[in-house]
Amino acid sequence: MLRELLAASHLMSMEQLPGAVARHAADHGLHDALIYVVDLQQTVLRLLTGKGPDAGQDPAVESPELRVDGTVAGRAFQTMEPAFGQALDGGRCQFWVPILDGTERIGVLRVTVRRDDDRVREEAEVLAGLVALIIVSKGPYSDSYSRLVRTRDMTVSAEMQWRLLPPTSFANDQVVIGAALEPAYMLGGDTFDYALAGDTVHLTIFDAMGHDTAAGLTSNLAVAACRNARIQGAGLVETAQAVEAALLEQDPGGRFVTGVLAELDLPSGRLSWVSHGHPPPVVVRGSRWVTTLECPPGTPLGTGLGVQARVCNEQLEPGDRILFYSDGIVEARDPNKQEFGLQRFVDFIIRREADGLSVPETLRRLVHSILEHHAGRLADDATVLLLEWNGPLGMKNAPETLKDD
Repeated sequence: MLRELLAASHLMSMEQLPGAVARHAADHGLHDALIYVVDLQQTVLRLLTGKGPDAGQDPAVESPELRVDGTVAGRAFQTMEPAFGQALDGGRCQFWVPILDGTERIGVLRVTVRRDDDRVREEAEVLAGLVALIIVSKGPYSDSYSRLVRTRDMTVSAEMQWRLLPPTSFANDQVVIGAALEPAYMLGGDTFDYALAGDTVHLTIFDAMGHDTAAGLTSNLAVAACRNARIQGAGLVETAQAVEAALLEQDPGGRFVTGVLAELDLPSGRLSWVSHGHPPPVVVRGSRWVTTLECPPGTPLGTGLGVQARVCNEQLEPGDRILFYSDGIVEARDPNKQEFGLQRFVDFIIRREADGLSVPETLRRLVHSILEHHAGRLADDATVLLLEWNGPLGMKNAPETLKDD
Protein backbone atom coordinates (compact mmCIF):
# COMPACT_ATOMS: atom_id res chain seq x y z
CA MET A 1 0.00 0.00 0.00
CA LEU A 2 2.69 2.49 0.99
CA ARG A 3 4.87 1.65 -2.00
CA GLU A 4 2.00 2.09 -4.42
CA LEU A 5 0.81 5.35 -2.86
CA LEU A 6 4.32 6.78 -2.72
CA ALA A 7 4.90 5.96 -6.39
CA ALA A 8 1.58 7.58 -7.35
CA SER A 9 2.27 10.70 -5.26
CA HIS A 10 5.09 11.92 -7.50
CA LEU A 11 2.58 12.91 -10.21
CA MET A 12 -0.28 13.92 -7.93
CA SER A 13 -1.83 17.25 -6.99
CA MET A 14 -3.27 18.02 -3.56
CA GLU A 15 -6.79 17.63 -5.00
CA GLN A 16 -5.96 14.09 -6.12
CA LEU A 17 -4.58 12.99 -2.75
CA PRO A 18 -7.85 12.10 -0.92
CA GLY A 19 -9.07 9.84 -3.71
CA ALA A 20 -5.71 8.12 -4.10
CA VAL A 21 -5.43 7.49 -0.35
CA ALA A 22 -8.97 6.09 -0.18
CA ARG A 23 -8.35 3.72 -3.11
CA HIS A 24 -5.01 2.36 -1.96
CA ALA A 25 -6.13 2.09 1.66
CA ALA A 26 -9.32 0.20 0.77
CA ASP A 27 -7.30 -2.37 -1.19
CA HIS A 28 -5.52 -3.23 2.07
CA GLY A 29 -8.36 -3.31 4.57
CA LEU A 30 -8.55 0.37 5.55
CA HIS A 31 -11.96 1.45 4.35
CA ASP A 32 -13.71 4.83 4.01
CA ALA A 33 -10.47 6.79 4.44
CA LEU A 34 -10.98 10.53 4.99
CA ILE A 35 -8.33 13.21 5.54
CA TYR A 36 -9.02 16.18 7.82
CA VAL A 37 -6.55 19.08 8.07
CA VAL A 38 -6.41 21.60 10.89
CA ASP A 39 -6.98 25.31 10.33
CA LEU A 40 -4.35 27.95 10.97
CA GLN A 41 -5.49 28.66 14.53
CA GLN A 42 -6.01 24.94 15.30
CA THR A 43 -9.68 25.36 16.14
CA VAL A 44 -11.35 23.13 13.55
CA LEU A 45 -10.50 20.12 11.38
CA ARG A 46 -11.61 20.48 7.77
CA LEU A 47 -12.24 17.69 5.28
CA LEU A 48 -9.76 17.50 2.41
CA THR A 49 -12.22 16.50 -0.31
CA GLY A 50 -10.21 16.73 -3.51
CA LYS A 51 -12.95 18.95 -4.95
CA GLY A 52 -11.38 22.33 -4.29
CA PRO A 53 -11.36 24.71 -1.33
CA ASP A 54 -15.11 25.28 -1.13
CA ALA A 55 -16.25 21.65 -1.06
CA GLY A 56 -16.22 21.73 2.73
CA GLN A 57 -19.24 24.06 2.57
CA ASP A 58 -21.29 21.50 0.61
CA PRO A 59 -23.97 20.08 2.96
CA ALA A 60 -23.81 16.80 1.06
CA VAL A 61 -20.21 16.27 2.15
CA GLU A 62 -19.92 14.02 5.20
CA SER A 63 -18.85 15.95 8.33
CA PRO A 64 -16.96 18.67 6.43
CA GLU A 65 -15.79 20.37 9.63
CA LEU A 66 -15.11 19.05 13.13
CA ARG A 67 -14.16 20.99 16.24
CA VAL A 68 -10.74 20.30 17.76
CA ASP A 69 -12.29 20.65 21.22
CA GLY A 70 -14.99 18.18 22.17
CA THR A 71 -14.71 15.57 19.39
CA VAL A 72 -12.99 12.19 19.05
CA ALA A 73 -11.10 13.51 16.03
CA GLY A 74 -10.00 16.50 18.08
CA ARG A 75 -8.82 14.26 20.91
CA ALA A 76 -6.60 12.32 18.51
CA PHE A 77 -5.24 15.64 17.24
CA GLN A 78 -4.60 17.08 20.71
CA THR A 79 -2.99 14.00 22.23
CA MET A 80 -1.20 12.88 19.05
CA GLU A 81 -2.51 9.37 19.81
CA PRO A 82 -5.00 7.25 17.81
CA ALA A 83 -8.57 7.08 19.12
CA PHE A 84 -11.53 4.78 18.50
CA GLY A 85 -14.63 6.53 17.27
CA GLN A 86 -18.15 5.47 16.34
CA ALA A 87 -18.88 1.72 16.59
CA LEU A 88 -20.33 0.14 13.43
CA ASP A 89 -21.84 -3.25 12.69
CA GLY A 90 -19.80 -6.43 12.28
CA GLY A 91 -17.23 -5.47 14.90
CA ARG A 92 -16.03 -2.52 12.86
CA CYS A 93 -15.45 1.01 14.07
CA GLN A 94 -14.13 4.37 13.00
CA PHE A 95 -10.46 4.83 13.85
CA TRP A 96 -8.92 8.31 14.08
CA VAL A 97 -5.16 8.66 13.59
CA PRO A 98 -3.18 11.92 13.94
CA ILE A 99 -1.40 13.08 10.79
CA LEU A 100 2.02 14.15 12.04
CA ASP A 101 5.16 15.46 10.38
CA GLY A 102 7.44 14.83 13.33
CA THR A 103 5.61 16.80 16.03
CA GLU A 104 3.99 19.20 13.56
CA ARG A 105 0.27 18.39 13.71
CA ILE A 106 -1.33 18.55 10.27
CA GLY A 107 -4.68 16.91 10.94
CA VAL A 108 -6.23 13.47 11.38
CA LEU A 109 -6.95 10.45 9.19
CA ARG A 110 -10.23 8.57 9.65
CA VAL A 111 -10.56 4.96 8.51
CA THR A 112 -12.99 2.12 9.19
CA VAL A 113 -11.33 -0.99 10.65
CA ARG A 114 -12.15 -4.04 12.68
CA ARG A 115 -11.65 -3.10 16.30
CA ASP A 116 -9.74 -6.31 17.08
CA ASP A 117 -7.36 -6.11 14.10
CA ASP A 118 -4.11 -4.76 15.53
CA ARG A 119 -2.21 -5.17 12.27
CA VAL A 120 -4.62 -3.02 10.27
CA ARG A 121 -4.60 -0.32 12.96
CA GLU A 122 -0.79 -0.23 12.84
CA GLU A 123 -0.96 0.11 9.05
CA ALA A 124 -3.36 3.04 9.49
CA GLU A 125 -0.80 4.83 11.64
CA VAL A 126 1.94 4.29 9.07
CA LEU A 127 -0.40 5.45 6.30
CA ALA A 128 -1.07 8.65 8.24
CA GLY A 129 2.68 9.26 8.38
CA LEU A 130 2.99 8.99 4.61
CA VAL A 131 -0.04 11.25 4.12
CA ALA A 132 1.70 13.85 6.30
CA LEU A 133 4.82 13.78 4.13
CA ILE A 134 2.78 14.14 0.95
CA ILE A 135 0.77 17.07 2.33
CA VAL A 136 3.95 18.82 3.50
CA SER A 137 5.56 18.35 0.08
CA LYS A 138 2.56 19.64 -1.88
CA GLY A 139 1.10 22.23 0.49
CA PRO A 140 3.46 25.11 -0.37
CA TYR A 141 2.17 25.31 -3.96
CA SER A 142 -1.47 24.40 -3.40
CA ASP A 143 -3.83 27.36 -3.15
CA SER A 144 -6.66 24.92 -2.49
CA TYR A 145 -4.91 23.75 0.64
CA SER A 146 -4.10 27.31 1.74
CA ARG A 147 -7.75 28.33 1.38
CA LEU A 148 -9.00 25.25 3.21
CA VAL A 149 -6.88 25.87 6.32
CA ARG A 150 -7.98 29.52 6.58
CA THR A 151 -11.23 30.51 8.21
CA ARG A 152 -11.05 34.15 7.15
CA ASP A 153 -9.14 36.49 4.85
CA MET A 154 -5.50 37.28 5.62
CA THR A 155 -3.63 40.57 5.40
CA VAL A 156 -0.66 40.97 3.07
CA SER A 157 1.68 41.32 6.06
CA ALA A 158 0.43 38.06 7.59
CA GLU A 159 0.78 36.36 4.20
CA MET A 160 4.45 37.31 4.12
CA GLN A 161 5.07 36.15 7.66
CA TRP A 162 3.46 32.71 7.33
CA ARG A 163 5.23 32.03 4.03
CA LEU A 164 8.61 32.72 5.62
CA LEU A 165 8.18 30.88 8.92
CA PRO A 166 9.60 27.45 9.69
CA PRO A 167 7.14 24.84 11.02
CA THR A 168 5.60 25.81 14.35
CA SER A 169 6.79 22.53 15.90
CA PHE A 170 9.96 20.42 15.76
CA ALA A 171 11.41 17.67 17.92
CA ASN A 172 14.19 15.12 18.06
CA ASP A 173 15.52 13.07 20.97
CA GLN A 174 17.30 16.06 22.49
CA VAL A 175 15.13 19.09 21.94
CA VAL A 176 11.52 20.17 21.37
CA ILE A 177 10.69 23.51 19.76
CA GLY A 178 7.23 25.03 19.54
CA ALA A 179 5.91 28.41 18.50
CA ALA A 180 2.63 30.28 18.18
CA LEU A 181 1.64 33.66 16.72
CA GLU A 182 -1.48 35.78 16.92
CA PRO A 183 -3.44 37.46 15.47
CA ALA A 184 -2.90 34.76 12.86
CA TYR A 185 -4.68 36.56 10.03
CA MET A 186 -3.45 40.08 10.82
CA LEU A 187 0.20 39.64 11.81
CA GLY A 188 2.28 42.78 11.65
CA GLY A 189 5.91 42.73 12.74
CA ASP A 190 6.32 39.68 15.00
CA THR A 191 8.19 36.66 13.73
CA PHE A 192 10.46 33.83 14.85
CA ASP A 193 13.03 31.51 13.33
CA TYR A 194 14.98 28.41 14.31
CA ALA A 195 17.39 25.99 12.66
CA LEU A 196 19.73 23.14 13.56
CA ALA A 197 23.36 22.92 12.49
CA GLY A 198 25.10 19.84 13.83
CA ASP A 199 24.97 20.02 17.62
CA THR A 200 23.74 23.64 17.70
CA VAL A 201 20.18 24.93 17.75
CA HIS A 202 19.75 28.53 16.60
CA LEU A 203 16.68 30.47 17.78
CA THR A 204 15.51 33.98 17.01
CA ILE A 205 12.48 36.08 17.86
CA PHE A 206 11.91 39.55 16.36
CA ASP A 207 9.31 42.26 16.92
CA ALA A 208 9.33 45.00 14.27
CA MET A 209 8.13 48.53 14.90
CA GLY A 210 4.53 49.02 13.79
CA HIS A 211 1.63 46.74 12.90
CA ASP A 212 1.35 47.26 9.16
CA THR A 213 2.74 45.83 5.93
CA ALA A 214 5.93 47.86 6.39
CA ALA A 215 6.44 46.14 9.74
CA GLY A 216 6.07 42.79 8.00
CA LEU A 217 8.66 43.79 5.41
CA THR A 218 11.03 44.88 8.18
CA SER A 219 10.76 41.61 10.10
CA ASN A 220 11.11 39.58 6.89
CA LEU A 221 14.29 41.46 6.06
CA ALA A 222 15.60 40.90 9.58
CA VAL A 223 15.02 37.13 9.36
CA ALA A 224 16.62 36.92 5.91
CA ALA A 225 19.70 38.85 7.08
CA CYS A 226 19.89 36.72 10.22
CA ARG A 227 19.75 33.46 8.25
CA ASN A 228 22.28 34.70 5.72
CA ALA A 229 24.83 35.65 8.38
CA ARG A 230 24.22 32.52 10.44
CA ILE A 231 24.73 30.17 7.48
CA GLN A 232 28.00 31.94 6.72
CA GLY A 233 29.18 31.04 10.24
CA ALA A 234 28.69 34.35 12.03
CA GLY A 235 28.37 34.36 15.82
CA LEU A 236 25.52 35.96 17.75
CA VAL A 237 27.00 39.45 17.90
CA GLU A 238 28.07 39.40 14.25
CA THR A 239 24.66 38.11 13.17
CA ALA A 240 22.93 40.94 15.01
CA GLN A 241 25.29 43.41 13.34
CA ALA A 242 24.38 41.96 9.93
CA VAL A 243 20.70 42.44 10.68
CA GLU A 244 21.33 46.04 11.71
CA ALA A 245 23.34 46.71 8.54
CA ALA A 246 20.63 45.25 6.30
CA LEU A 247 17.89 47.29 7.95
CA LEU A 248 19.86 50.52 7.75
CA GLU A 249 20.75 49.90 4.11
CA GLN A 250 17.14 49.35 3.06
CA ASP A 251 15.42 51.83 5.37
CA PRO A 252 17.69 54.50 6.84
CA GLY A 253 14.56 56.29 8.05
CA GLY A 254 14.47 54.35 11.30
CA ARG A 255 12.49 51.11 10.92
CA PHE A 256 13.81 48.79 13.59
CA VAL A 257 13.25 45.45 15.33
CA THR A 258 13.75 44.29 18.88
CA GLY A 259 14.85 40.72 19.28
CA VAL A 260 16.66 37.92 21.04
CA LEU A 261 19.16 35.73 19.18
CA ALA A 262 20.17 32.50 20.94
CA GLU A 263 22.20 29.33 20.46
CA LEU A 264 21.89 26.06 22.38
CA ASP A 265 24.74 23.56 22.42
CA LEU A 266 22.89 20.24 22.52
CA PRO A 267 25.60 18.03 24.08
CA SER A 268 26.26 20.39 27.01
CA GLY A 269 22.97 22.26 27.39
CA ARG A 270 24.78 25.60 27.36
CA LEU A 271 22.51 28.40 26.16
CA SER A 272 24.04 31.61 24.80
CA TRP A 273 22.05 34.66 23.78
CA VAL A 274 22.07 38.38 22.99
CA SER A 275 19.20 40.77 23.51
CA HIS A 276 18.36 43.91 21.56
CA GLY A 277 15.65 45.74 23.45
CA HIS A 278 13.43 42.66 23.76
CA PRO A 279 11.72 41.07 26.81
CA PRO A 280 14.11 38.62 28.52
CA PRO A 281 13.46 34.86 28.19
CA VAL A 282 12.18 32.84 31.15
CA VAL A 283 13.48 29.46 32.39
CA VAL A 284 10.97 26.92 33.74
CA ARG A 285 12.57 24.01 35.61
CA GLY A 286 10.85 21.26 37.53
CA SER A 287 7.46 22.98 37.16
CA ARG A 288 8.86 26.19 38.67
CA TRP A 289 9.83 29.58 37.25
CA VAL A 290 13.49 29.55 38.28
CA THR A 291 15.00 32.55 36.53
CA THR A 292 14.59 35.33 34.00
CA LEU A 293 17.49 35.53 31.56
CA GLU A 294 18.50 39.14 32.06
CA CYS A 295 21.45 40.29 29.95
CA PRO A 296 22.96 43.72 29.18
CA PRO A 297 21.08 44.58 25.95
CA GLY A 298 22.09 46.32 22.81
CA THR A 299 19.87 48.89 21.16
CA PRO A 300 17.06 47.74 18.84
CA LEU A 301 18.41 46.66 15.46
CA GLY A 302 18.03 49.26 12.73
CA THR A 303 18.35 52.32 14.96
CA GLY A 304 22.01 52.84 14.09
CA LEU A 305 22.84 53.84 17.67
CA GLY A 306 25.71 51.35 17.76
CA VAL A 307 25.26 49.90 21.25
CA GLN A 308 26.23 46.22 20.98
CA ALA A 309 24.70 43.54 23.12
CA ARG A 310 26.77 41.35 25.39
CA VAL A 311 26.70 37.58 24.95
CA CYS A 312 25.32 35.90 28.08
CA ASN A 313 25.26 32.22 28.99
CA GLU A 314 23.10 29.90 31.07
CA GLN A 315 23.64 26.23 31.92
CA LEU A 316 20.42 24.30 31.36
CA GLU A 317 19.33 21.08 33.05
CA PRO A 318 17.52 18.22 31.27
CA GLY A 319 13.81 19.04 31.07
CA ASP A 320 14.27 22.82 31.20
CA ARG A 321 11.86 24.91 29.16
CA ILE A 322 12.93 28.33 27.85
CA LEU A 323 10.20 30.81 26.95
CA PHE A 324 10.97 33.50 24.39
CA TYR A 325 8.08 35.89 23.84
CA SER A 326 7.04 39.26 22.50
CA ASP A 327 5.40 41.94 24.63
CA GLY A 328 2.03 41.26 23.01
CA ILE A 329 1.82 38.00 24.97
CA VAL A 330 1.94 39.62 28.40
CA GLU A 331 0.43 43.01 27.54
CA ALA A 332 -2.78 41.66 26.00
CA ARG A 333 -5.60 43.41 27.86
CA ASP A 334 -9.15 42.31 28.51
CA PRO A 335 -12.12 44.70 28.05
CA ASN A 336 -11.44 45.98 31.59
CA LYS A 337 -7.86 46.91 30.61
CA GLN A 338 -6.33 44.13 32.75
CA GLU A 339 -3.13 42.68 31.29
CA PHE A 340 -2.70 38.97 30.73
CA GLY A 341 0.64 39.44 32.49
CA LEU A 342 3.96 37.61 32.68
CA GLN A 343 3.02 35.69 35.83
CA ARG A 344 -0.16 34.31 34.27
CA PHE A 345 1.72 33.44 31.08
CA VAL A 346 4.41 31.45 32.92
CA ASP A 347 1.89 29.84 35.28
CA PHE A 348 -0.16 28.67 32.29
CA ILE A 349 2.89 26.94 30.78
CA ILE A 350 3.76 25.32 34.12
CA ARG A 351 0.23 24.02 34.70
CA ARG A 352 -0.03 22.51 31.23
CA GLU A 353 3.37 20.85 31.70
CA ALA A 354 2.09 19.36 34.98
CA ASP A 355 -0.95 18.09 33.05
CA GLY A 356 1.41 16.17 30.76
CA LEU A 357 0.50 18.12 27.63
CA SER A 358 2.90 18.27 24.72
CA VAL A 359 4.59 21.53 23.76
CA PRO A 360 2.39 22.03 20.64
CA GLU A 361 -0.83 21.44 22.58
CA THR A 362 0.34 23.69 25.43
CA LEU A 363 0.92 26.56 23.00
CA ARG A 364 -2.39 25.97 21.21
CA ARG A 365 -4.24 26.30 24.50
CA LEU A 366 -2.13 29.29 25.54
CA VAL A 367 -3.03 31.23 22.42
CA HIS A 368 -6.71 30.44 22.81
CA SER A 369 -6.55 31.52 26.46
CA ILE A 370 -4.96 34.84 25.48
CA LEU A 371 -7.56 35.40 22.78
CA GLU A 372 -10.33 34.63 25.24
CA HIS A 373 -8.78 37.05 27.75
CA HIS A 374 -8.74 39.71 25.05
CA ALA A 375 -12.30 39.00 23.87
CA GLY A 376 -11.04 37.41 20.68
CA ARG A 377 -9.13 40.38 19.28
CA LEU A 378 -5.53 41.43 19.97
CA ALA A 379 -4.32 45.01 19.61
CA ASP A 380 -0.69 43.87 19.21
CA ASP A 381 1.12 40.85 17.81
CA ALA A 382 1.70 38.09 20.36
CA THR A 383 4.42 35.52 19.74
CA VAL A 384 5.90 32.78 21.90
CA LEU A 385 8.82 30.50 21.07
CA LEU A 386 9.33 27.61 23.48
CA LEU A 387 12.44 25.42 23.69
CA GLU A 388 12.62 22.25 25.79
CA TRP A 389 16.04 20.60 26.25
CA ASN A 390 15.86 16.89 27.09
CA GLY A 391 19.57 16.41 27.72
CA PRO A 392 22.54 15.33 25.59
CA LEU A 393 20.97 11.98 24.65
CA GLY A 394 17.36 12.69 25.39
CA MET A 395 18.18 12.10 29.08
CA LYS A 396 14.81 13.39 30.28
CA ASN A 397 13.07 10.35 28.82
CA ALA A 398 15.95 7.88 28.85
CA PRO A 399 15.91 4.61 30.85
CA GLU A 400 17.48 4.84 34.29
CA THR A 401 20.41 2.65 33.23
CA LEU A 402 21.23 5.06 30.43
CA LYS A 403 20.94 8.04 32.77
CA ASP A 404 23.36 6.39 35.18
CA ASP A 405 25.85 5.84 32.39
